[in-house]
Amino acid sequence: MSEQAPQRSLELFKSGFFCAESVLLAIAESQGIQSDLIPRIATGFCSGISRTGGMCGAVSGGIMGIGLVAGRDSPAESLEPAYTLAQKLISTFEKQYGSVNCRQLIGCDLDTKAGQRYFMENNLMERCLQCAADATSMPVSLIDELHSSRTI
Repeated sequence: MSEQAPQRSLELFKSGFFCAESVLLAIAESQGIQSDLIPRIATGFCSGISRTGGMCGAVSGGIMGIGLVAGRDSPAESLEPAYTLAQKLISTFEKQYGSVNCRQLIGCDLDTKAGQRYFMENNLMERCLQCAADATSMPVSLIDELHSSRTI
């Protein structure tokens, strides 16, 4: 099922969910995780953290997906599994795209009408869809590796 997660994130994105929501939902589904909080918890991370031009919402969704699997349940647990996977995601995504910053990735400011118009006129949704697919497949691969290493 995890190999279908990138396609699922695209389906969700095209259905009206945004980047962070789609990625988190797809990762959660691939791991058999359901919660009424998903996708609500991811909404503010969409569009470069609420159109501020910050971290790409797809990457944020990927980090939240990692947290679902590798996050801790108590203060006594280690942060390292989640931090390590999140750092790997950020590094891999940054190597592929040159940035994890929304404004740099799409080249416009989504918080302005002019930026939103530029986004639409230049079909930048295609770029976002590719980012979402990759920001889903990357953490799912990392999670699969984590599961493999735990069973050995």
